[in-house]
This record gives sequence, C-alpha cells and structure tokens, in this order.
Amino acid sequence: MQVKKYAPAAISGRELIMEGKDMRVQILTLDKGESIPWHFHSEITDYFVCLEGTLVVETKAPSHKHLLKVGERCSVGPMNAHYVHGLEMSKAKFLILQGVGVYDNISVGVK
Repeated sequence: MQVKKYAPAAISGRELIMEGKDMRVQILTLDKGESIPWHFHSEITDYFVCLEGTLVVETKAPSHKHLLKVGERCSVGPMNAHYVHGLEMSKAKFLILQGVGVYDNISVGVK
C-alpha cells in the first residue's frame, strides 16, 4: 500500500452547501473520464446521493460495487477504501455528506 498526502481530486465541480463543526455537505460533479481515486478516511463516513447520471461507488474489504441511479444513496464507513466514478466513466453529479472527524483522505494503491 502506498500512502500519499491528501490532495483533492481534480474534478469539474465542487459546490460547498454547508460546513459545520460536525458535518460537511457538498455537490460534486464528475465529467466524462473523471473520478475520485481510491482512498479511505480514518474517522469519517461518506454518504452519497446520486443527483445526475449513474454513480458508481466501489469499495474494498468488503468488495462491493454500488450502482446508484438518481435519488439512490449509499454510505462508506471509516477505514473502507472506496473509488467513485460515473458508470463507464460517464458524467455524474452527487451530493456527499461527511460526518465529524479528520478529513484525511489517505490515498491507497488499490487496483
């Protein structure tokens, strides 16, 4: 496993909806070919709600592929590596809610 310093993924859009001491809510837009690379969080849970397109949230340990259509949601808990992209790398837009904790987003070399 390769641990890298946190750097936000280069994606088409990030809109901060709200941020408080116990939660952050954003709308993220992925254009064709864009993704949020494999990473995990040491303390927080990510909650995903698909707004446009089909969102794919893949996880390891346990290995699972969530295919979210508009209005569908899923969550990924702490220490669970995940990779987020549009179906077949197409455009997708989603709401992400993140709970309290360190937003460390440690990148991992998972294929």
